[in-house]
Amino acid sequence: MGQEELFGVWALISLQFVMSEGGESKDMYGADPLGYIFITPDKRMITVITSRDRKPSSNDSGDADLFKSMMAYSGPFRVEGEDQFITDVEVSWHPGWVGTEQARTFSIDGDILSIITAETLHPMFPGQKGRGVLKWKRTSTF
Repeated sequence: MGQEELFGVWALISLQFVMSEGGESKDMYGADPLGYIFITPDKRMITVITSRDRKPSSNDSGDADLFKSMMAYSGPFRVEGEDQFITDVEVSWHPGWVGTEQARTFSIDGDILSIITAETLHPMFPGQKGRGVLKWKRTSTF
């Protein structure tokens, strides 16, 4: 598979966190999350993901809570091997990601892009290791 197959705009279908112990899956942003990933021929990517049921806030506490139901990051990427792309994060909703490399395993079947993250501890599921499993549908190409 060539990296050119990655290029395009992809709409999020699902995002689950699969626990390392027991294999339980949990929807990270609800059963029907919103999100897009843009992967360009000049090897840049940007993604934004949110829960579909987000509501506007009327106070600072509510504004802070909105950050718990979204994520976004962007930067240049490179493809390694047949199934891995690595993003050099330049900007992120989480400042701890800026300056890091985010490695993702991917596969493409027709217009469906599947992405799996590296195993990690996730703050939404304290003390539990697992992987993010994302499915995207191609909406356009470059």
